[in-house]
Amino acid sequence: MTRAEKDEEREERIKMRIIVDTYSPEEQAWGWYAYLDDTIDFPFEACCVTEREESPLEEGETVRVVGMSPTDPTLNQMFVTIEWMGRELGVPLEQLEPIEASSNTDQAIADWQYWLDR
Repeated sequence: MTRAEKDEEREERIKMRIIVDTYSPEEQAWGWYAYLDDTIDFPFEACCVTEREESPLEEGETVRVVGMSPTDPTLNQMFVTIEWMGRELGVPLEQLEPIEASSNTDQAIADWQYWLDR
């Protein structure tokens, strides 16, 4: 995996808004969770861009993302709740790409992807 090119504006947002005043990886994960929950405008449509062992979604499948999952966050993985086949379940945010979403949502998800890539 190649590292994302450094983005100073994004780095500043992450440092000053998302992980500010955090002292452990667990606190940073919860900072990310709070940022994503506060910034993403739910619900929105998304497309599965990669299959994951822990998710039933197939590449190209479209889903409605309805909120953050109550699954405890980590610095490697954040789960969102989707509507799928008549029920709700949590899937990794990184396997989804917004289709119809607000600019805030697009930015928040891009920030998370950048964090994972760096």
